[in-house]
Amino acid sequence: MPSIARVALLLIFLSPGAGLWAADSTIDEKTFSCIRDMTPVRGFFVSNLQGDLEATVAVSTAGTGTYPQGSVIQLVPTEVMVKREAGFSPATQDWEFIELEVSDQGSKISKRGTVEVVNRFGGNCFACHVKANPGRDMVCEQGNGCDPIPLTPDMIRAIQNTDPRCEPVALPPEQIEALKQLQAALAKP
Repeated sequence: MPSIARVALLLIFLSPGAGLWAADSTIDEKTFSCIRDMTPVRGFFVSNLQGDLEATVAVSTAGTGTYPQGSVIQLVPTEVMVKREAGFSPATQDWEFIELEVSDQGSKISKRGTVEVVNRFGGNCFACHVKANPGRDMVCEQGNGCDPIPLTPDMIRAIQNTDPRCEPVALPPEQIEALKQLQAALAKP
């Protein structure tokens, strides 16, 4: 028969918000799927790995506050922020940055970490997000202190709508044009 201490530790480990990050295996390739299956808020998407979507959406909608543990934020299918347990990374306010390779087969984690993660375009995630205005919990949006990204709103929506993990959708003409502009920009040396 297990001791009361062991039972108490097991209950703490299994309770929402406690101990779920004990191993990196809790976040793997299967954690991330179609970006459009997440909840849209002002042009980005959110979810919560611990089931507290309501609290995540509340902070996102307010545009200020601290995101609850388990919050997931994505602007584009290949880059993810996950709010980890308190103390995980004081420098990043407990955010983990993850870069994904996405295909119709699913997601593959190519990079993950805190202050050291550099995206495929040479940008350091932390170096940008640390510039977010106080009270934003390191979440960037236009005009919130972070450096602007070289994507128009139509480009961002087109990228979101062409996530290969999602069911295909018909793109409006402005998003088709935005993708052409993006492809041309990426083709330049």
